[in-house]
Amino acid sequence: MPASSTDTPARLLGISGSLRRASNCTAVLRALPALLDGRASLDVMTLHDVPPYNADLEGEALPEGVRRLRQAITEADALVICSPEYNYSIPGVLKNAIDWASRPSFASPLKGKPALIVTASPGLFGGVRAQAQIRDLLAATLARPVARQHVAIPAVDKKIVDGRIADEPTALLLGAALDDLLAELALVNAGRP
Repeated sequence: MPASSTDTPARLLGISGSLRRASNCTAVLRALPALLDGRASLDVMTLHDVPPYNADLEGEALPEGVRRLRQAITEADALVICSPEYNYSIPGVLKNAIDWASRPSFASPLKGKPALIVTASPGLFGGVRAQAQIRDLLAATLARPVARQHVAIPAVDKKIVDGRIADEPTALLLGAALDDLLAELALVNAGRP
């Protein structure tokens, strides 16, 4: 069950939208705990075991990867989604995972869940074109995407080095974004819209 006490550090779930073994997005997520200063924990989940969405598979015998995804989202207080951009768009694996997690409609584990969106790319734009698509997709599930400046990390392969954030402006941007996510979570815990 998600933490509700202000004395208990928040539980964040980082979801990587990339399946690559050396994924930049997964590396970004794994570097975030250093910015949290003990205010929250962050578990990272990849989507390797989530099969293509098929409504025929819904019910009591969900695929194991889907069951784990939904359980992890349910247990988290808030989400951090880090995604690349493929062909100006959201990766299919991330769209698929959100489709699975959005069930049942209007009562899914995503409903009311604060979510920070981060995109990252070795390219010049940091995946920024996928941001609006991810935000719209999360809003459709009744999640709470954090309203803030885009968090897009260009040239990410030079900014995350040996598992740490090696670029001060990127660290500041990510730190401010995490602050905004925790502030959104505080509003949710206070029962405010």
